[in-house]
Amino acid sequence: MSSILIRHAQIVNEGVIREADVFVRDGIIYRIGADLGLIADTTLDARGKWLMPGVIDDQVHFREPGLTHKGDLYTESRAAVAGGVTSYMEMPNTQPQTLTQELLEAKYRRAAEVSAANYSFFMGASNDNLEEVLKTDAEAVCGIKVFMGSSTGNMLVDNPGTLEQLFSRSPLLIATHCEQEETIKANLARFREQYGEDIPVECHPLIRSAEACYQSSSLAVDLARRHGARLHVLHISTAIELELFDNQLPLLQKRITSEACIHHLWFSDEDYARLGNRIKWNPAVKSAEDRAAIRQALIEGRLDIVATDHAPHTSEEKAAPYLQAPSGGPLVQHSLVAMLELASQGLWSVPFVVEKMCHAPAQCFRLKNRGYIREGYHADLVLVDPDAPWQVNPANLRYKCGWSPFEGQTFRSKVETTIVSGRVVYHQGQIDDAVRGERLRFAADRH
Repeated sequence: MSSILIRHAQIVNEGVIREADVFVRDGIIYRIGADLGLIADTTLDARGKWLMPGVIDDQVHFREPGLTHKGDLYTESRAAVAGGVTSYMEMPNTQPQTLTQELLEAKYRRAAEVSAANYSFFMGASNDNLEEVLKTDAEAVCGIKVFMGSSTGNMLVDNPGTLEQLFSRSPLLIATHCEQEETIKANLARFREQYGEDIPVECHPLIRSAEACYQSSSLAVDLARRHGARLHVLHISTAIELELFDNQLPLLQKRITSEACIHHLWFSDEDYARLGNRIKWNPAVKSAEDRAAIRQALIEGRLDIVATDHAPHTSEEKAAPYLQAPSGGPLVQHSLVAMLELASQGLWSVPFVVEKMCHAPAQCFRLKNRGYIREGYHADLVLVDPDAPWQVNPANLRYKCGWSPFEGQTFRSKVETTIVSGRVVYHQGQIDDAVRGERLRFAADRH
């Protein structure tokens, strides 16, 4: 592999910003220091720019296999690296659903062929594949995904006995989508009585309500506490759920963790009138008060990670009436710049963005030698120009679906260069199509 020297970078890492050079050799960060003066195959002048660890997104849906008209591992991984995301963990609600070890390994083989970013894939749980789930290798797979509420590609796990067995027997991290199905169905029936089949999208957060989220999240937390399981609750969307999570313990000591997603940090129910189904997600984007509480909980450490829940659908699918339009949207190309935009508004610092998008996912999932700018670590790096305003438009989107809820938004900062496992994969708008990411590995004792 070639060597890279990054000179005069403003390194954002472990809570501070300091100027230094970084020398990368054979895919590894070999040396960090001032004026290194080493000879490299590639030299990048980073003067006045932020050098960060690559973003680790622990929740994406890249739609392969079976739903590749929406997105695939090739296209979405390229959108990811264009946004500074160097590693992702992908979900099992594909077609076929990832419910066997054979289907799980098939996804890894495909990613090795086409993925521009580093990758891992969740093993999917159903009501009747417990023994298959328990075969999952904790050092080679990021975790088990449990849908405790139905969503795209319905994989609802609602059998109490199955849930008890999963939480009592699985040694792996269990990542949950939490929305109580009974509450959602009752809410939907009420709105159908009022509107028939022509329900306005503004009703989405009332149908998939805060109560539905809390009932399911509290059940997951109770199961994890009773069985000592390692639980990670995905995409928290309500203020009332925040009481379930601890902000006193350091992240490495937590056995119950949680995350916020970009859309719940950025949008609110006031945006449905403008964006309609384009911000229809499960769990729903809710009130401005919920958004404010989620932001504060992230700052306080109740919420540990920022992710995307990147979940593309075509424009045609999203243009359908509310009841027919699928939930989810593309975000992975814009997550880092969106968080940096909120930093520029004074919500938090730039090192805080790195903590929540790079360090915390590495800690939570016990990733081996990733998520930090440290000598001896894998060289997953992103160089950001903090003062290069640009506007999101269809011409600069890399999503296969060809649209974004951020269209028309101007971001102050811009991803200039992305390095994946020691190779420059993205630079000034161009992608090196020969670069492939690596399979993520995890510490054996992470649970």
